[in-house]
Amino acid sequence: DGVAKDITKAVELFRKAAEQGNGMAQYNLGCCYANGSGVAKDKVEAVKWLRIAAKNDDEQVKQAANVMMGALQGK
Repeated sequence: DGVAKDITKAVELFRKAAEQGNGMAQYNLGCCYANGSGVAKDKVEAVKWLRIAAKNDDEQVKQAANVMMGALQGK
């Protein structure tokens, strides 16, 4: 609250955390690429990050990543 939204900065922070193995950040970065939020829309990059997230130990992240990949693949 009280802070302006900056999706470009959010993507930058998601990427840093994702590269360090944070599953939720990997999922969020994949979603950003899937939706074109803060980055150019890129299905290949989206699926790449979602696949990495799906291998995470967190069951919620795994399920969310698999659902999003299915949506991207039209399933």
